[in-house]
Amino acid sequence: MAPRANWKGFLRLSLVTCPVALYPATSDTEKVSFNQINRKTGHRIKYLKVDAETGDEVTSEDIVKGYKVDTDTYIEVTKDELDDIALDSTHTIEIDEFVPKTDIDSRYLIRPYYLVPDGKVGHDAFAVIRETIRSMDKVAIGRVVLTNREHIIALEPLGSGLMGTLLRYPYEVRGENDYFDDIQDVKLTKDMLDLAKHIVEKKSGAFEPELFEDHYETALIDLINKKRSGAPIAAKTAPKTGGNVINLMDALKKSIANEKDAGPAAKVAKDVTKDALKGKKPKKRVEGQREMLLPIAGKGGKDAAAKAAPKKGDKPVRAPARAKKAG
Repeated sequence: MAPRANWKGFLRLSLVTCPVALYPATSDTEKVSFNQINRKTGHRIKYLKVDAETGDEVTSEDIVKGYKVDTDTYIEVTKDELDDIALDSTHTIEIDEFVPKTDIDSRYLIRPYYLVPDGKVGHDAFAVIRETIRSMDKVAIGRVVLTNREHIIALEPLGSGLMGTLLRYPYEVRGENDYFDDIQDVKLTKDMLDLAKHIVEKKSGAFEPELFEDHYETALIDLINKKRSGAPIAAKTAPKTGGNVINLMDALKKSIANEKDAGPAAKVAKDVTKDALKGKKPKKRVEGQREMLLPIAGKGGKDAAAKAAPKKGDKPVRAPARAKKAG
């Protein structure tokens, strides 16, 4: 099932308008997540909204927004007052200008969305806007209102659709000078730079996100599988640290030696991984926690754990299909 649109409205370039829908281009739903539970009963923890001073529970109709002025002073703002200042552009993405993509500082990027025509009409107008942006090799800058807030959005062609990336406002981006002023100005020898460049060349390759593996996610799935099956959980030994680098040149030379030792094996492993990936058929959806966790029913921690334990014939939880990048 396709995800639900985050926003529906119109895309407008001057007098050219078409209905569009905005969908999130990324998702965190496949990651393992946890609920807080009572260790004694196995029940979920429920949070109540209470008055910070009296401790009394407060109903939803008595809760309003407040802007903190100082420790004990708030300026109350009602929903009606917020509605009164709502922006007129709530249902329209108005394209204001076109800029080179290279002009957009990466610090201003927030999150990507997919923009598609909404319904059977307006596809021709959508195509005109999309191909105009593509032919000019620029990014369209517009405005969109999400959850009552106006955001800057950068639109660029992506296949037959558009990708819109929300951008931060200048006041949301911190300047680098406060952080970089104390960095020492050091002089590096040509030999050091040559050795470092050699290491970079050894590690250089194409950007292949399908080879990335979330090692922590894999470890979480393995932990939960072991606990479901009652397998013992071995204590993890502390990793050995490399210690302080005393001589930079020695560290660079040792790094090159290590790369040479691992080079052929790493290349073979990477080639095998890539071949395996090419032979895989794409799945409709990525396996994740929804396939992993069995529903926990009943009362009491032990009873719940017993019901959650795998039965005979149950298949163990498997990590999402990912290939590990060598090196």
